[in-house]
Amino acid sequence: MKLIPLADHIILKMVETEETTKGGIILTGTAKEKPSVAEVIAVGPGGTVDGKTIEITVKPGDKVITSQYAGSKVTLEDVEYVIVRQNDILAIVE
Repeated sequence: MKLIPLADHIILKMVETEETTKGGIILTGTAKEKPSVAEVIAVGPGGTVDGKTIEITVKPGDKVITSQYAGSKVTLEDVEYVIVRQNDILAIVE
């Protein structure tokens, strides 16, 4: 089975990040406050949404930051994805 996003929707896979505190404690992605870092898996074609032309500015493979409660979670073949609209993406991580 394959997920194909429509319009300005983007499929993301959350990335587990580790961060070490000043005291040497390693915090996993689930132990920290969000926003969250995710990898773009697939993008919709863009087009016209609510009368406005939408051009997709991210591409598969990009790392992006989304807000904590953005999108809808979907599990497919034991992998969890998040489907968001392009305006739910806060930044591209380079």
